[in-house]
Amino acid sequence: MTPPAQFPDEQTEAGAFERQVDAFRHWVSEDESSEYPAAKGRYHLYVSLACPWAHRTIIVRKLKRLEGVIGMTVVDPIRDDESGWAFRDGPGHTKDPINGFAFLSEAYQATQPDYHGRVTVPVLWDTKTKRIVNNSEDDILRMFNSAFHRFTDSDLDLYPKSLRDDIDQLNEDIYENVNDGVYRAGFATSQAVYEKAVCRLFDGLDRLESRLANQRFFCGATPVESDWRLFVTLIRFDAVYHGHFKCNIRRIVDYPNLFRYLKDLYQYDGVAETVNFDHIKRHYYITHDDINPTRIVPVGPVQDLRSSQERTKMFN
Repeated sequence: MTPPAQFPDEQTEAGAFERQVDAFRHWVSEDESSEYPAAKGRYHLYVSLACPWAHRTIIVRKLKRLEGVIGMTVVDPIRDDESGWAFRDGPGHTKDPINGFAFLSEAYQATQPDYHGRVTVPVLWDTKTKRIVNNSEDDILRMFNSAFHRFTDSDLDLYPKSLRDDIDQLNEDIYENVNDGVYRAGFATSQAVYEKAVCRLFDGLDRLESRLANQRFFCGATPVESDWRLFVTLIRFDAVYHGHFKCNIRRIVDYPNLFRYLKDLYQYDGVAETVNFDHIKRHYYITHDDINPTRIVPVGPVQDLRSSQERTKMFN
């Protein structure tokens, strides 16, 4: 008997998870004559603190000092079986102050009434046209990095022209083998598919461990987009993916370079406050009841993420 899939519409007959494509890919631009020109207060970010895809956008919004430019609302980490992501008052999440939506699905229906795909975070909402501009974290990262320059005093560039080829290759490797790799292992519904996915995942982690042996970050002394893409998976790995998704060949703490790198990024200015382990663990262990039918949330693991910045000393 084949076990139930977490997302049946994204599961192959062989038991492999194949993630749906993002539905809304409009672009916010510096060009004031464009359909979606950058503006202070016009755009609003809907996110989950549990979701690594959304977490990337939260981090870049903070690093680029855009909190006063782009508003943000956090959904309940417990996603409803029928209605999906919900807006409720609770620890670390609130009701929707922009549209009064009870569920994020209402934003999708307001934008495309016949939308039938899975409702995902993050969502970049336009308060002027009252529709979703974009629900691709890849696009949102780039827009936050470059489209809102005149509204922030940050000159940080996470996608510099001189490094783009290297960053693009890194992003593909990280996404295919690690970011999505943990889900391919965790959502697999056959032994063979799971084993293939988990071995590919750890092959990818082994390569990244080697790359980080002689440099602080992927492209030198300062984090770029690729570093934050990997961070959101690493920070969830030992707490969730190792046990819940059966990615248990090794933990991140067992990788000397990756674990020091994870701590280095966690201690980066403002980043630790974007990490909410309560939301992360409750979301995965309670929402994925096909994987964890008891819905018991583990107490551990204990992680020392604030120990001395060893990599800072190593590469200075």
